[in-house]
Formats: sequence, C-alpha cells, structure tokens
Amino acid sequence: MILLALLLVLEFFDPSEKFPFDALAVPLSVFLACGVATICKSLFEKYSIRFYKSNQNWSDDIAFCRRSGLVKTFRGNFPFYEFDAFIEMAADMKGNQRHTLKVRHRYPQHSPHPNKAVKGPLEFTFPTDTGSIAERYAMWDMLSRFMDVSQPLPDIPRLEPFRHLDPTTRAFDEAGKRGRPATFWRDLYSKVDEEELNRLRDEHHQKVNAAPWGGRPDLMVQSVPGYEDSYTAEPEDVNAYAHAPTKNVRFVDRPAAGTVDDTSDQHDSQR
Repeated sequence: MILLALLLVLEFFDPSEKFPFDALAVPLSVFLACGVATICKSLFEKYSIRFYKSNQNWSDDIAFCRRSGLVKTFRGNFPFYEFDAFIEMAADMKGNQRHTLKVRHRYPQHSPHPNKAVKGPLEFTFPTDTGSIAERYAMWDMLSRFMDVSQPLPDIPRLEPFRHLDPTTRAFDEAGKRGRPATFWRDLYSKVDEEELNRLRDEHHQKVNAAPWGGRPDLMVQSVPGYEDSYTAEPEDVNAYAHAPTKNVRFVDRPAAGTVDDTSDQHDSQR
C-alpha cells in the first residue's frame, strides 16, 4: 500500500498533462475486489452457513429446551415426547457396519419441511463415528434425562458449570445426593494426565457396555396409548444383536415402567 501511494504521488507530479488514471487503476481495483469479497463473505455467513448448519443440527435455530420441554427446529417447536429414537445401520463397500443414533418426529404430517419439495421427516442425526451399540443407547438415555425436569442434569463435564442454574439439579446437589464436589470434573481434568484420562475413559466404556440396556423399562408406555403392543422384548446383549441379528440371541422382557423415583435410582446406579 505504501508503494502504491508513492507511485500515485509521483504520477501527480508528472510534467505531462495526462490525468493519472493508470496510477488510480491499481488501488481502485484492489479496493473494489476487497469490497466484493467482504460483501460475499457477509452474505455467505448470513445465508449459506446458516442453511448448512441447520441441516447439520448446528444452528441456533435448533435446540432441545429442558425448561420448556420443547424441541426447537426450523420446522416449528414440538414436545420432546413426540420424538422417537432408533439406531440406523449402514455398511460401506467393505462390509463394515456403522451405527448411528437418530431421533425422529413421530407425526411427520405436523412437521412438514418449509420447502414442499422436500418430503423427508423431521429427524436429528447424532455424531456416532466410533463406539459400541450400547453407547448409542447411553446417548439417548442422556438426552432423555436432560429433557426430564424431574431428574437432575446428567453428571457430565459439559453440564457441570450449569448445574446450579437448574432448580432440580441444585436441590439434588444441595441435599448431598450427587456425592461429588461442585467442581469435580474441572478438578479431575486439571490434575490427571492423559494416560489416566484414557484409563478412566476405558473404564467408562466398560460400564456402559455392561449396563442392561435391553432389559430397562420403557417410559413411553406411560404416555403413548397402545405403545406397549408394538414389542415387549429387546435383545439382552444389544452389541451382539446389532452385529449378528440372525444368530441365536437371547431376548429379555422389559419390566413395567415404575415411578419416576424408581427409574431415577436405577439411572444413578448405572452411571
């Protein structure tokens, strides 16, 4: 820029009578290009990025609201209990299986896409590139507990700074039921090294895989008439069934859904 300014000054003092259009052409071209790029960047951030994020569940237009019990989407706001979770299996060209947790709105006729040419249902895909089938169950369990205001927030690092802001969680912690310091996760990550963290992660994965996900009560039967008639049993080992559903798999009957306190105690025992 300094060189351009110097050339412009020298051009003005040129003894010739020709107006220095040549000297102005370069800086004007630069300013014009920067201006167009700035406008394009602004439009891209305002429209293209927002559209992309909305489709990838990363937009501010999409939220699971614990306080209201609603799921905020670009198609409208719907009660969380109207969404069903399922695990979708896909295979690549080598036959490797990939399982993904999806949460879909049960009544697509009430949640049509703003673009009528799009006929797909309202659903959310959660990132699950690695891990076992049981961890997909655990992910749905964590989301369900997050939306259940009768239970404290899931005790995970990401939610620890906000536990005191939720009335149910604050009462739970003040009663000493959490059994951990208020800054448990923060202190843990600041004190242990990477090797210890990996050991704790492996231990956590083992607990998740050992949990009896197939034999847990289904609380949907309390709010959806006739839901219990759809199926009454699930595989005892969800990981084995997902990878080889045609082999001999032992199914277990789901127990009757108990009270909120009963299920809360069961959740706490399986952390």
